[in-house]
Amino acid sequence: MKRFVAAGCVVSAMLFGMAGSHAEGNLASQPTTLELNIDTRELAFSQTEFELETGKYYIWSITHDGYEELMIQAPTLFRNSWINQVVINDLEVHTSGAIYGVEFDDEGTLTIGFVPIRPGNYDFYASGFEDRGLKGKFVVR
Repeated sequence: MKRFVAAGCVVSAMLFGMAGSHAEGNLASQPTTLELNIDTRELAFSQTEFELETGKYYIWSITHDGYEELMIQAPTLFRNSWINQVVINDLEVHTSGAIYGVEFDDEGTLTIGFVPIRPGNYDFYASGFEDRGLKGKFVVR
């Protein structure tokens, strides 16, 4: 009988703990904006590290100067996040899975709305330009 009571207490504690871990309300109602400006003439990102929290909604705003065509990739971050949408010129792309990267053929800004779901360190980079300085990382706690 004591084992059943102890087991019941453990299960109750687990369920109570799980109930407190669910998000409440609309995560997207108060997003945190992350700004990344790409200077392809100088081969530099305006920021090379972002610190994030799991379960928070972020909008990653990426602005490209248009001088050099390139693709920004963050495949491991995107695989470990819930992607809400990608917005380009007020046109929205909604996904049901991860994206691999976004390519800029010209100047402009796009945004990616996402919620990181797994802690870790995730690289982002301009494919083919990593060794020349266009790389950074997301630190997700």
